[in-house]
Amino acid sequence: MAPFEALYGHKCHTQLCWSELSKMIVVGPDLVWEAEDKFKLILEWLNAAFDQQKSYANLKRREIEYVVGDLVFLKVSSWKKMLRFGCKGKLSPRFIGSYEVLECVGLVAYQLRLPHELECIHDVFHISMLRRYWSNPSHVILKVEVEVHTDLYYEEEPIKILASDVKVFRIKSVSLVKVLWCNHNAEEATWESEELMR
Repeated sequence: MAPFEALYGHKCHTQLCWSELSKMIVVGPDLVWEAEDKFKLILEWLNAAFDQQKSYANLKRREIEYVVGDLVFLKVSSWKKMLRFGCKGKLSPRFIGSYEVLECVGLVAYQLRLPHELECIHDVFHISMLRRYWSNPSHVILKVEVEVHTDLYYEEEPIKILASDVKVFRIKSVSLVKVLWCNHNAEEATWESEELMR
């Protein structure tokens, strides 16, 4: 039933729903009993809807626990028009970290070891603000020092040739080699002319 009917005991007089004018109006104790019956019916429907929605939500819900020493990412709050960690708007990170769990505070709160830059933030967070960090050696980027000259350029040195190919044009053909450069990985290898590499 509509909320209007539940509150006032009769249908709303609109063009969509017009009750009969000759309908008997309920007054006195009958009005109270009818309102109580409607109230019980509405509660039953609300409980049924709540149970159905709860069953859908429980399918995706999982228990998460962290122990002392685990590494977690911290969710950054999505406040609009705020500059967060050097980026603004869509480019700002959703998670920062990883940070070590120091202590379990209560059932759903954890204390983290935050760096010196975040000392103004309270170090206890709800479990919904945390995501587990699974360590992966490929995530670790080795820091390689590049020697920069006074006029702000540095020399790229070839390490090895990964592949070779011949590009044929109308008049001539050019020999190309795929070169792996110093301070770069295999995905950043470039095709260069074989004559220039000699």
